[in-house]
Amino acid sequence: MKWILMLFGILLTSIGLSFILFYTNLMTMGYSFFEFVQFISKRVECLLFLIGWILIVVSIERSRKNVFLLRYRSKFWK
Repeated sequence: MKWILMLFGILLTSIGLSFILFYTNLMTMGYSFFEFVQFISKRVECLLFLIGWILIVVSIERSRKNVFLLRYRSKFWK
């Protein structure tokens, strides 16, 4: 389950980052950096970057929790 979550997060992150890179052309058309950030923060496809990043972090934390559970609940630990 954690691998599927991580792969889905990587997919969403790459899609979102590619759209952010596509929208950097707006800065060559006269947008300031603040206007650019405002624009991409309202676009759904750019928010996929943040959603994917959160999914990756959750999958890593979930695997880290499982490692600690295995370490402290082993039959050799007394």
